[in-house]
Amino acid sequence: MSVPTLRTVPGPGIGPWLDAVARLRIAVFRDWPYLYAGDFDYEQAYLQAYARSPDSVFVLAFDGEAVVGAATGLPLADDTPEFRQPFLDAGRDPGEVFYFGESVLLPAYRGRGIGHRFFDEREAHARALGRFTVAGFCAVDRRHDDPRRPEGHRGNEAFWAGRGYVRQPGLTVHLAWQEIGETAATTKPLTFWLRDL
Repeated sequence: MSVPTLRTVPGPGIGPWLDAVARLRIAVFRDWPYLYAGDFDYEQAYLQAYARSPDSVFVLAFDGEAVVGAATGLPLADDTPEFRQPFLDAGRDPGEVFYFGESVLLPAYRGRGIGHRFFDEREAHARALGRFTVAGFCAVDRRHDDPRRPEGHRGNEAFWAGRGYVRQPGLTVHLAWQEIGETAATTKPLTFWLRDL
């Protein structure tokens, strides 16, 4: 299996890659901790914020012609209101934040440094835009004793902290999706992690 090659695509060029990113999100977020049942229509609607933003970015990992991973980002001010609201509630300016939507990589390609490169490329993109002081993302909150947690599961918290991101209790967004085993979408809390740029 070859090492994936990375391509950074700024906002105006992401259109052809929206479906590939939607499929990756469905595949990767099916696993713990998201347990996302997957809905292609929802994915297409969700990704429209990135398609509309002139300053968004996709960092795509390719194995040949196949997209095997993707990381996304956009100015938080260009995202949907529920992502901005925790900052407004805390008296913080969403306009200072560049938001990282997701890093999704198929399991066979993990452990090769792609995750670090996903962050490197998005942080560089945010800095090059010249108007952001903070980068951040949000991660779903799950109880440590949740019986669905796979035995031996290692979360990404140490990786994120090692890159300088700090969890921000109280900066929490609530999003609804249908989990595997649910009959309808339910709301879950996701807490932001931030670092200064």
